[in-house]
Amino acid sequence: MHPLNLSFAACGFLGIYHLGAATAFLKHGQNMLKTVKAFAGASSGSLVATLLLTAPDKTKECQTFTYKFAEEVRNQTFGAATPGYDFINSLRAGIESILPSNAHEVAENRLFVSITNIRTRENYLVSNFASREDLIKVLLASSFVPVYAGIKAVEYKGEISLANLERLNHALFPPKREKMESLFQNGFNDTVLFLLKENWFEQNSEKQL
Repeated sequence: MHPLNLSFAACGFLGIYHLGAATAFLKHGQNMLKTVKAFAGASSGSLVATLLLTAPDKTKECQTFTYKFAEEVRNQTFGAATPGYDFINSLRAGIESILPSNAHEVAENRLFVSITNIRTRENYLVSNFASREDLIKVLLASSFVPVYAGIKAVEYKGEISLANLERLNHALFPPKREKMESLFQNGFNDTVLFLLKENWFEQNSEKQL
């Protein structure tokens, strides 16, 4: 089998769909995952790509965090735009609780995170991470959305994900728990169908990569 690259698009809290897909890959597509050379993503997609590569044993914890995080945002008076609410700080706490200490080493030259230069508007992929903190900053920069995530941009060497400036739509605001659970299951089911179609499906192949 030829090497594959796996990429996850940006979609805000609808990234729970990606998490369902990642769970299906881990449970029923280990042989396919072994052929993946690079993982990539933007915004919430980069978070799932990072999870799949560096912490595949933490999908349950990530799912639980995502539901709680979404509920926290929904409970704010004006959602994520509520004055005084620090969206990025809450996201950072979740990332820090899930990523292993050597995540940056595992991700080096295999994880590609999309961010955009705020000055030149040039988009590029970051794949080198000097430390775990460096990796976290890159993920936060990719996830930044003004107003939604706070007025002050999250910078990584002067870069933020400028594409997110234009992504203020319903996908960025967390749907209700029932809807998120449905999206997770849809992601799982669609991925199972994909694995079956491509003859990559394995019956309960889940194990750490």
